[in-house]
Amino acid sequence: MLPWKRVLRPLAALLLAAAAVTVPASAAHSAPAAATTSSGWNDFSCKPSSAHPRPVVLVHGTLANSVDNWLVLAPYLKDRGYCVFSLDYGQLPGVPFFHALGPIDKSAAQLSAYVDKVLAATGAAKADLVGHSQGGMMPRYYLKFLGGAAKVNALVGIAPNNHGTTLGGLTKLLPFFPGAEDLLNAATPALAQQVVGSDFMTRLNAGGDTVPGVRYTVIATRYDEVVTPYRTQFLTGDNVRNVLLQDLCPLDLSEHALIGLVDKIAFHEVANALDPARATPTTCASVLS
Repeated sequence: MLPWKRVLRPLAALLLAAAAVTVPASAAHSAPAAATTSSGWNDFSCKPSSAHPRPVVLVHGTLANSVDNWLVLAPYLKDRGYCVFSLDYGQLPGVPFFHALGPIDKSAAQLSAYVDKVLAATGAAKADLVGHSQGGMMPRYYLKFLGGAAKVNALVGIAPNNHGTTLGGLTKLLPFFPGAEDLLNAATPALAQQVVGSDFMTRLNAGGDTVPGVRYTVIATRYDEVVTPYRTQFLTGDNVRNVLLQDLCPLDLSEHALIGLVDKIAFHEVANALDPARATPTTCASVLS
């Protein structure tokens, strides 16, 4: 059995994140600036090419933001000819930099408005979405309940929390911490909503994981320590491709954060999902591409 300190660390981090946002932040702090348009990232003058006719909207994960989550993937896709955009969502008052903590249904409404803005600017009929962690799951609410299926061609989830997480079984310990569940619900709704069995997860997955007309790709790692068990990330339904990173490259040891932040093997598979007609095999050598 693992030492108690190691077993409880993820649960403690979850509770500390909830507690931290109850402390007012200094007014001197502000949200991260949008990625500079000089790089072609978040450039609203970008027009999709005939080779890549849809803009790509990147959706960050919990406790992340529109810049830090995409410092590698955004340039990776931009260099391959895509118009790339990213948004901040789920902000809480007085909490800079660390977003995706507010109610997930409201975050999905923010995504809806942002996709409309991107489509209007680019002239494209539909967008493709790529999200990490909560950012790979939250768009499913947009697709299912907010009319997003008519505006989205594909959703690519990198380590998405599609069916709730147990944090390796540690969420079962929440009842033993007095006030812990109330703290999560009140201070950081998105954290509480992502626990397996939550009302939000039940509603999201009722009647099936997918909606017609959208292609779904899930890219997971067996070493994920946040969304557990890792196979709960996978979707069932039409137009779904579930990918385990280690089936493509057994040497890849990326866990939950690294697969979305820096993993070029995962990013190669993202590119394949965005342009399946030009897909090439993803292997350990894809890190060099």
